[in-house]
This record gives sequence, structure tokens and C-alpha cells, in this order.
Amino acid sequence: MTVRQPRYSKEEFARRGDEIYESQVRPQVEEGNHGRIVAIDIETGAFEIGKNSITASDLLLAHHPDAQIWFVRIGHLAVHRIGYFEAG
Repeated sequence: MTVRQPRYSKEEFARRGDEIYESQVRPQVEEGNHGRIVAIDIETGAFEIGKNSITASDLLLAHHPDAQIWFVRIGHLAVHRIGYFEAG
């Protein structure tokens, strides 16, 4: 298994990922996919949706093996939640 090295700073990675999601990906995926994960290649704009980040990244890497992947949980501010949350 090859270890992928980031080619961008954390700030540039996030900027590219957010920009691609908002301008290209979000309009295509938001409806009907709330809570699912989208994996985006920040270099090509290619993306895949999965029930979790592993599934989404596996699907994307199958088509783009050198992808620089940015994750977004559709309809949420963050991909993962840390800590305890009680709804109600």
C-alpha cells in the first residue's frame, strides 16, 4: 500500500476542498443525501458519495488513485462529531 503525501498546505487543502464543494459538488449531491459523506479530489473535482469516509474514499480512489481527498458530511458543518450529544 502506498502512502499518499499531501501536496498542499492544510490551509490550501481546506480552501480548495470547500470551494469545490460549494461551487460544483453541493448542488449535485445535497438533495436526498443528508448525512452521507462525499469524498472530493481537490485537484480534479471528481467526487464519490458513501455512507462513511472509508466507503467514499475507496470509491474515489478506484477511479483516481492519486486523489488528494477532502471530505464533507452533506448537510453538516463537520465530518465527525467529538463528544457526547443528546438530542431533545
